[in-house]
Amino acid sequence: MLLKKTNIHDKLYREEFKNADERVIDWVNELISNNSGPNERILNNLAATSGDDQIDFNFDLLDRHRIFHEKSIKKICIDYRLRFLDSRYFKGKFPQEALSEINRLEQEHETHLSGFKIMAPSKLFVLSKTDDPLLFAPMGNGYYYLIHKWGNDLHPLRKLMMWPFKNFENLIFTILLSSILATALVPDGLFTKEQSFSQDVMVFFFMFKSIAAVVLYYGFAAGKNFNTAIWRCQYDKAQ
Repeated sequence: MLLKKTNIHDKLYREEFKNADERVIDWVNELISNNSGPNERILNNLAATSGDDQIDFNFDLLDRHRIFHEKSIKKICIDYRLRFLDSRYFKGKFPQEALSEINRLEQEHETHLSGFKIMAPSKLFVLSKTDDPLLFAPMGNGYYYLIHKWGNDLHPLRKLMMWPFKNFENLIFTILLSSILATALVPDGLFTKEQSFSQDVMVFFFMFKSIAAVVLYYGFAAGKNFNTAIWRCQYDKAQ
């Protein structure tokens, strides 16, 4: 049975609203209920440096299902090892659908959008790939409006595969578990005729040191870091 790919938009939406504080939901609903160019210019805005931008949206025209708080964005980025950076760092191409949606929103809300953010896997900020990037515009108060999503959905096991890199504790647990499994695979009597508990412990420590050394070497050599540290990191090597 084939596993279904992960739609990061769906995950972000569920994270935002599954345990959302009623006060936050009321704030969004109140904003929505109480508030009655050309591609070249849009591309220039996408490539511009983002400051403390806040778009003057007409809240009557907004889709509340596209409004996300930075806390939800951070949670999804850490779980799936994604980054949330200024759109100028994005190395892929913006599809015409995204540019058309920006143009439509600008005309509809009678404003110019700027301060764009992209949520996507790290490699999309280094190489031109298409793995589920999401384009946002700032709304203020830590909220962002999802403009467009394109590309391919993420691998269905990405969250599980990225779990060891979430933080230091997860990495140590993964190394310990791998060491136990590696120790269990060593056949009894490999070193002596009768395997004792002390010998099992020695093999375990050997496996642990070996696996930890490989992980540390790979991490330092490739400039890797934990998910909690890279989700807003703009440097290429922090993948």
